[in-house]
Amino acid sequence: MKPILQVRNLTHTYGIGTPFERSAVENMSFEVAEGEFLGVIGHTGSGKSTLLQHLNGLLRPTAGQILLDGKDIWAEPKKIRDVRFKVGLVFQYPEYQLFEETVYKDIAYGPTNMGRTGEELDRCVREAARLVGIRDDQLEKSPFELSGGQKRRVALAGVLAMEPQVLILDEPTAGLDPAGRENLLANIRDYHRNKNGTVVMVSHSMEEVARCADRILVLKGGHVLTQGTPKEVFSRADELLSAGLDVPQITRVAMALKARGLAVDPAVYTVEDLERQLLALRKGAAGC
Repeated sequence: MKPILQVRNLTHTYGIGTPFERSAVENMSFEVAEGEFLGVIGHTGSGKSTLLQHLNGLLRPTAGQILLDGKDIWAEPKKIRDVRFKVGLVFQYPEYQLFEETVYKDIAYGPTNMGRTGEELDRCVREAARLVGIRDDQLEKSPFELSGGQKRRVALAGVLAMEPQVLILDEPTAGLDPAGRENLLANIRDYHRNKNGTVVMVSHSMEEVARCADRILVLKGGHVLTQGTPKEVFSRADELLSAGLDVPQITRVAMALKARGLAVDPAVYTVEDLERQLLALRKGAAGC
């Protein structure tokens, strides 16, 4: 698959020329393939938020480039607004940015600014609402009458209605209860699967990243520590833990079982994976 986003030697330094000068991201390079679901994990201060704000041009690199479809997004600074329509960013706690009278108007805000009107605008709004599980009868309600999870969906729909090439999510389930988290993640997975959309998601939850992502990027101290499929990344669980990062709980269980002498591969990240291994071991022991 061809890359839709390319990060080339990206560096961002805050407070240049002051005593507080520091690089939040330093000489970072990676690619995101078209249609890929990339999970981004890292300790607080690893550069995750700074990186996300570069991907749609909210921040300008101190050095390096962000390429969208092979073109430097800052090649024409006056057109950076168009990049933000193509790379949609959903901030953490996006429900705090809702402000319109109705859910419909809030979802329509972005595509309206893109110049969409009439039937085309209505199609974008209703399709985005369906993607995140908002019913037609909820569209005329005030967004402030909705639950926290529903508000989060409205905010997500507002970005999806712009039909971005890339969807960027910063801790999308933060602050939601377990049911709200699972519902929102299901909406995001459905969008990725049904629309073949490119998704980049930052999360502190290793379980969420492991279940959703095709590939994981691990950041540490403004650098890429490692990247690969979930299995490849969590096979290095000891290294992740020593770097102050977490691993899925089921990976910890597998590591503990292996430490007790059980012949399991600790590079598992779902209950189903570990269950298959344990059943295979049980059958093997029964056949002896």
